[in-house]
Amino acid sequence: MAASNTRPGARTTLRDVARVAGVHPATASRALNEETRSLVNEETAQRVLRAAEEVGYRPNPIARGLKTNRSYTVGVLIPDLNNPLFPPILRGIEDRLEVAGYTSLIANTDNDPERELLDTQAMRARQVDGIIAATARRDHRLFDEVVASGLDLVLVNRWLPGVPISSATADDRKGQRLAVQHLIELGHRAIAHIAGPLDYSTGFDRHEGFLEAVRSAGLDPDPELVVVSEAFTESEGARLCARLLDRGREFTAIAAANDLLALGCLDTFAERGVQCPGEVSVVGFNDMPFAARFQPPLTTIHIPHYEIGSAAAELMLERLQGADGEPRHVRLEPALVVRDSTAPPGG
Repeated sequence: MAASNTRPGARTTLRDVARVAGVHPATASRALNEETRSLVNEETAQRVLRAAEEVGYRPNPIARGLKTNRSYTVGVLIPDLNNPLFPPILRGIEDRLEVAGYTSLIANTDNDPERELLDTQAMRARQVDGIIAATARRDHRLFDEVVASGLDLVLVNRWLPGVPISSATADDRKGQRLAVQHLIELGHRAIAHIAGPLDYSTGFDRHEGFLEAVRSAGLDPDPELVVVSEAFTESEGARLCARLLDRGREFTAIAAANDLLALGCLDTFAERGVQCPGEVSVVGFNDMPFAARFQPPLTTIHIPHYEIGSAAAELMLERLQGADGEPRHVRLEPALVVRDSTAPPGG
């Protein structure tokens, strides 16, 4: 390998890499691009990669974009960065995109559909190559906006039934069924449900999973024990748990559509002196960070959020690399995590 003689402090270029590796700049370019590396002999490609590391070469995305008519930027729409489940999803997205030479541009929509559309338009103005969205509602507004712009769209932690768009999610119905089946196996029969917003696929599918599990056990869902939240938040969980208690209908367990809703239940129990799980058991959904440190530690459904984010990024890269065929829907498996917030009735 040729010796490096780049000037201290000078920006290294592709030609510097090629000189150190002893190859033509075009060969160095192909070796450094993940999409074209297979066109280069493996030994040569590794020599180029070592040379790039030696001289501290960093690709110039602007110059690369001028050649390829791409910005090498992917927009990511997140509904609520205060929700602890989204940082692992973002990390999965960013780690996979970074390997392929892409940068993410993140926008927090605060669960506001108008802001979602404005952020989408702002990303279009910044010429992102595609958008990964964790914000999609079942009304298709985001899908219509992005498709009209000609951008690639991939959904993460959401999906739209009947719409030709790739998505990476957990199997939300199965996860909620696991939660309810756990409660039934403990002996619970009067099970309340705090559903998430039904205009999101997560809220809708988990609600359907609750109904399926209850009915498959030969029970009739009590409509007085089912409440629907306006948002996946702790305050909504506290408000709706108080509503369930105030209705006076007997129940021994609550299946909440996410961990924050479940945490709100624990807040209300503490305020009203209700023992959990002695009087009411609670199951959450997501296994978000610190769920094991709730009081009591929360029984919940574990979702592999980092892997979901990484899968969404992979789906986006497939679209950007010109993959044809039907959209793909990646469904990752949920798993029940039993902690101290559930016990047999009266236990």
